[in-house]
Amino acid sequence: MKNIMKINRLADLIVVKKSGEEMPFYSYKISYILDNLDLPDDLSEVIADDLATRLDQNSRVTTDEIRALLTTSLENHGQEDAVAALEAYHQKDKQKFADASNVQKRIEKLFDQDADVVHENANKDSRVFNTQRDLEAGAASRALGMQMLPPMVAKAHMRGDIHWHDLDYSPVTPATNCCLIDFDNLLNNGYKIGNAWVDSPKSIQTATAQMSQIIANVASSQYGGCSANRIDELLAPFAQKNYDKHIVEAKKWVSEDQQEAYAKEKTQKDIYDAMQALEYEINTLYSSQGQTPFTTINFGLGTNWFEREIQRAILEIRIKGLGKEGRTAIFPKLIFTMKKGLNFAPNDPNYDLKQLALECSTKRMYPDLLMYDKIVEITGSFKTPMGCRSFLQGWHDEEGKEVNSGRMNLGVVTVNLPRIALFSAGNKEEFWQIFDEKMALTHQALAYRIERTKEAVPENAPLLYMYGAFGKRLKATDSVDEVFKDGRATISLGYIGLYETCTAFYGSHWEDSQEAHDFAEEIVKRMRDYCVEWKKESGYHYSLYSTPAESLTDTFCEADIDKFGKIEDITDKEYYTNSFHFDVRKHPTPFDKIAFEEVFPKYASGGFIHYCEYPNLKQNPQALEAVWDWAYDHIGYLGTNTCIDKCFKCGFSGDFEATARGFACPDCGNHDPQMCDVVKRTCGYLGNPQQRPMVHGRHVEIASRVKHLTKEMITDVADHQRTKQSDAQRMEGVRA
Repeated sequence: MKNIMKINRLADLIVVKKSGEEMPFYSYKISYILDNLDLPDDLSEVIADDLATRLDQNSRVTTDEIRALLTTSLENHGQEDAVAALEAYHQKDKQKFADASNVQKRIEKLFDQDADVVHENANKDSRVFNTQRDLEAGAASRALGMQMLPPMVAKAHMRGDIHWHDLDYSPVTPATNCCLIDFDNLLNNGYKIGNAWVDSPKSIQTATAQMSQIIANVASSQYGGCSANRIDELLAPFAQKNYDKHIVEAKKWVSEDQQEAYAKEKTQKDIYDAMQALEYEINTLYSSQGQTPFTTINFGLGTNWFEREIQRAILEIRIKGLGKEGRTAIFPKLIFTMKKGLNFAPNDPNYDLKQLALECSTKRMYPDLLMYDKIVEITGSFKTPMGCRSFLQGWHDEEGKEVNSGRMNLGVVTVNLPRIALFSAGNKEEFWQIFDEKMALTHQALAYRIERTKEAVPENAPLLYMYGAFGKRLKATDSVDEVFKDGRATISLGYIGLYETCTAFYGSHWEDSQEAHDFAEEIVKRMRDYCVEWKKESGYHYSLYSTPAESLTDTFCEADIDKFGKIEDITDKEYYTNSFHFDVRKHPTPFDKIAFEEVFPKYASGGFIHYCEYPNLKQNPQALEAVWDWAYDHIGYLGTNTCIDKCFKCGFSGDFEATARGFACPDCGNHDPQMCDVVKRTCGYLGNPQQRPMVHGRHVEIASRVKHLTKEMITDVADHQRTKQSDAQRMEGVRA
């Protein structure tokens, strides 16, 4: 945009919106309009000067008055075509909002099979009745939600300045987003679902059956992911009950010297069967949202026999796969915890389980990895994320006890960073002014989200509020704010497209520039600083969240193509890059990628994940281990993206090719979802794009990903890892 200096002097002018809301005057909005009217440069300057002179006579002005003054100035200079274009732009904006808040229009988009609607969530199969019903209800809720939101927030969401997540549920329903379910509370104290009171389970099989019931209910009572923290330690006491029963049996039927072996063998099978049942139950469940519950389970810290067997069973079951074809399970998302002294090095007691986790990752991509010490450093305590990447900060109750499970996130609003950069046109002072404006807007949206969520009553979601899933057992007359306030819950400011934002200032190879990297860090730091300030003002924990942007990677970019056209390495890719991630089209080593990204989570501790792209690693798990080990001291959360697609027609196993029809077998061209298993990382979690297609931008982004290890590098890294392990084992022998 052109630099129109005369308008910039109106910083003290107050603009009154149609809704009555007031905000400062921002000159970039006039600059954008004049640029798009295709006026000669000198005439743009004249009209800008004329408008500034007229506006300078006022301390406050309405948006209608600004448009009228601009129209008059254009008419005075004989620019009838520009006047018509200005009016057409205004009418288009009005109609777009009218359509977005019109229930019938929303429903028509769904019935017309608009890809942006039916493929927005890769975990939803729009072909089945219950999902269709959810999409229909969601279409109506989106329209009503646009009417409920503060007008400036609603219009900013519609235009693509910010994104109010899960508009198909909130604000029409005052539901929460994602959570760490307090399974310990529920399983040990009992709970009620529907008409049935459920007592504490007496076996691990019953415990996992109850977990699946709980997950289905929780997933239907909120709109985000739910997680089970430290599931190996959670379920071990129930496996102990199985063992105790088998010991009693053994005393009747087995010789004394074989009793423990008998009880362990029977308990081991019970554990395997229970964990397998949980895997199948989650993958065959549908929540009221018409999707498989977005579930995460974390494990890896348990050390006793029961805890180790639970870990082993989880990994072996995932390696085996689902059904007779051995398909990769999408849920639950598996997260393995690595900790030095426990499972890091060959001489650690649980190192064998790390090796099994490595094998599982090379074959199924999961488990992702939590680095125990870094998670504590970044978030203030150890816990698994809620869903794919949303982290709680360390928190203690009034008695000083650390609390993680039973806490939740109230929602996310994401800011479009690349748009701010495109509006500022290389002017950093302008960038920071627009940035501050958008931060104020997201704060308004998030503050409204808190207040709306507080309007729920415990009876809206009894399992969450009254029976312990959220950690407390409130009475029907209690305020749900009891589990939100004083920083117990989080509310998240999200962001997307840091790569594109810096590209606008430093070009497409800005990762080589320390100045550019410092600028990227400053952007994330300032967003974190705003969150800290908002928390001090309100008592609610605002957290900075690195948005996964499953469909938003497409939505924001598409909106900016419409606004600015196709700009090289920014909008012409047809997708924006997730949060702080490295450009997926480039091929740094995993170590370089991690080193580039590692600074950002310390600011964005409310949500983050790193992942690296690999070729087939099934024959070289040592290479993956080398990356895991190096990453331990650098980042807190790491995912593995590798080639695990399978063709049941010709037997191919590896990486399917991206085509206009989706993904296809490179050997025989098969793309029939019934005859192949295509698994790609959607963002923080996996998806099957042949079974459930993704939006266009996400498909292009996945197809653009470049592997971060070559075959030659795999050999070098694997050799290094083998040498390291050999040295460690030799030193252990010396110490012995």
